[in-house]
Amino acid sequence: MGTLSTPVPEERAIPASERKVTPAAARVALVGVHGFGTHHLRNLERLQASGAVTLVAVADPNPPAPGALPPETAVFGTLDELLAATPALDVVIVATPIQTHAPLALTALPYADLYLEKPPVASLADFNRLQDAAAAAGRSVQVGFQSLGSHALQAIEELLAGGEIGSLLGVAATGRWVRDRAYYKRSRWAGKRSLDGVDVVDGVATNPLAHAIATALRIAGARTVDDLASVETDLYRANDIESDDTSVIRVRTASGLPITCALTLCATESVEPYVTLQGSEGTAVFHYTEDRLSVSTAAGERHEVFGRDDLTENLLDHLRHRHSPHQSGGAPLISSLADSGAFMRVLEAIRTAEPPALVAEGHVDWVGDGDSAHAVITGIEDALERATAAHATFSELGLPWARPAGGQADALSLSVHDGDTAAGVQSGTQPLATVCDGTAIAARLSPRPYLHPVRSLGGVTVTDHLPADHPWHLGAGIALQDVNGTNFWGGKTYTRAAGRYEERPDHGRIVQLSATPGLAPFEPVSPGGTSLHQELSWQAPDGSELLRERRITRASRVDHRTWRLDLATELTAVVDASLGGPGSNGAAGSGYGGFFWRLPACTGAEVFTADHRGESAVHSTSSAWLAWTADFPAGAASLVFAAPAEAADPWFVRLSGYPGVGSALAWDRPVILAVGESARRSFTVWIADGILTPAEAAALALRDSWRP
Repeated sequence: MGTLSTPVPEERAIPASERKVTPAAARVALVGVHGFGTHHLRNLERLQASGAVTLVAVADPNPPAPGALPPETAVFGTLDELLAATPALDVVIVATPIQTHAPLALTALPYADLYLEKPPVASLADFNRLQDAAAAAGRSVQVGFQSLGSHALQAIEELLAGGEIGSLLGVAATGRWVRDRAYYKRSRWAGKRSLDGVDVVDGVATNPLAHAIATALRIAGARTVDDLASVETDLYRANDIESDDTSVIRVRTASGLPITCALTLCATESVEPYVTLQGSEGTAVFHYTEDRLSVSTAAGERHEVFGRDDLTENLLDHLRHRHSPHQSGGAPLISSLADSGAFMRVLEAIRTAEPPALVAEGHVDWVGDGDSAHAVITGIEDALERATAAHATFSELGLPWARPAGGQADALSLSVHDGDTAAGVQSGTQPLATVCDGTAIAARLSPRPYLHPVRSLGGVTVTDHLPADHPWHLGAGIALQDVNGTNFWGGKTYTRAAGRYEERPDHGRIVQLSATPGLAPFEPVSPGGTSLHQELSWQAPDGSELLRERRITRASRVDHRTWRLDLATELTAVVDASLGGPGSNGAAGSGYGGFFWRLPACTGAEVFTADHRGESAVHSTSSAWLAWTADFPAGAASLVFAAPAEAADPWFVRLSGYPGVGSALAWDRPVILAVGESARRSFTVWIADGILTPAEAAALALRDSWRP
């Protein structure tokens, strides 16, 4: 509907006391017969054939094609004209551009109950106005979130109530669709934030994939504005539009449940969107366009397809029950206006956010020609998966096309001088490692400081963080899964009593108290290098301090293709402390904890020591050094890890399942510290461009390692 209506005088309205809906066919008018209006035409044709409705009139400035309507249906150019000539309407359906919803709905409410397509309106202020108007007119408003009619939602309620997937830890919505240039040229309002001074808010999260957000909110029990504690947005666009086509929306409910929606219209191919329920004992995935539910637990997997209730039929049933003196209880609206409050809170956050950031050309491929061409953001599928697994924004993931994230200290850098540069290495100061303070990390991932990204001199990134397989893996750093029963590692906790990993409310956080760059207090930094001295507090879930850590991180250049990262930690017990993890709690071979380095996806990986080669042979050994060579996305690189001089801690190695290396502080028994006692470990890692031979790796490891 391209023409906005003017308010209708009150005296033309039919008083609520004189209105009634009988079992006879409901008199329905449709505003907007093109676009999604064609869906309503087909549905109304079905309902009219069954005797449930009569389509008495339509309004659209662009008339429908001949034969598209029943012969008795009147056609008008505007809603005002329709209302003036059409008495005794029961329902008006509004399926028009977003910016017209509010004025058309306000015009229609005095005359009929309302079916309003999603999103109901384009601002929270208009939503409040519409609620007030509906209440004053005594009218019901159904909002067109069709997925909420799925019978799978009741099944989801039952599986949650029955504990089939344990406690609900979070809800995530994933949508990846393809939309071409023609999609944004179909109308003046497509892809606009506003048009002629009127809010439109036509973005990925508010229009094409709005059902993903609405369904996730409903599953989480969030219906009203007050059901949400916070809404965060991270908005981007690859297309030449005003609104977002690729975004993360992160919501926290009033009860603290995280809901993360990662959505794009710039995917490689369109995939049916889905909502994931993340439980302590399993997961449930709801493909809402197909009404298909998949449940996965330790007991196995099951799949089921459900039916759904039609929202128009539900509205008619609601009205019959509401007005009939012979009916009791009545049929509640499946998608009432009031229950759209939480969604409108999300829309308002998007409306008032800063404009979406443009994804740089180097990260976008255009597939196809002319108006059929569509944008594909490089690596977007992986980015969506990571965002929902970690409840993180694109910015927090550190994606190369995303806005810089907050919560980062100064990068560790060193100087590269003319004559000493490798191919692709620029002369001058070069950032090699970034220290993240971890404050934005989700509580279940045990927030803590860490290094990421760490790069070679040639620019090859050799750390990963927030990976979808283990989102609590955070670059390179220090973490333990069990300090007096507090998990500083993230994810599930292995306990001896249970003999398995369990989801527990035991996650602590490591808080950065201070970070001082420059010279380390223990030893001068060699020319061209830099260091960072951190004071860290290891805190239990209740905020009490268990450990105080002093951590020194240093970067220095070795030669034209190699630099050295030194990390020393001193953990001092604030209370009597037991430092352990899965290995010390009985999980044989899983003694990880202490220093850990998560590598990014790589190919051709080799892991070896002076005496052993391969994951199974190196894992659990106490060799003086360990090397990892591989081809990473940006090129080949090698890392050589020196074991700590303070103790013969075994190496923890993963290659086949995921790429990671650790030095195990508590392999099979805890480290016990009395109040005031300290555990010290120091590590050196050489990062080299290219693939090192065993002899070259050994030669690096024989260099003097830095010890505080």
